[in-house]
Amino acid sequence: MDEDWLLTAEAICCDCGGRCCHGAHPPLSPSRRTLITSRGVGNGNIEFTGYHRMAVDERGWCTMFREGRCAIHCIKPETCIAGPFTFDIRDGMLEIYLKHEGICPLAGLFRRTPGAYRVHYDRAVHEISRLVRDLPAAELAIVLRIDEPETDKVAEIPLEAFSRN
Repeated sequence: MDEDWLLTAEAICCDCGGRCCHGAHPPLSPSRRTLITSRGVGNGNIEFTGYHRMAVDERGWCTMFREGRCAIHCIKPETCIAGPFTFDIRDGMLEIYLKHEGICPLAGLFRRTPGAYRVHYDRAVHEISRLVRDLPAAELAIVLRIDEPETDKVAEIPLEAFSRN
């Protein structure tokens, strides 16, 4: 597959202004929290409000959003890696959703570029399934109550495909 879409994706993200970094509260699995803090990110950037998540500043921006970019891009939360894909769990199924382009301009690229869609979808499912498997059940229950408007369901995967510890 031609990887020009990666450059296009990066340009789209840079031009977006960080819409996904404002008002978002991405959950953090225990292993992701450990990774983030082991790289020198202070605990003040992580908060607990029923589930562990990235903190936001007084204006609603993720504390890791700096100068128009994610300061921890290579170790960011699982749902940030998965974006613009998101998830829910219903009736024993992991439901995968793709946000509308108005929420995340990158979604438009994925809708127009099947090869890019497949590569990122596979990565998103990997990250989401890891989060679902690793997040404590009580925290996952709270995360699942968060409304994700303006999305389209793109897949259902039996939860039994992912073992939970």
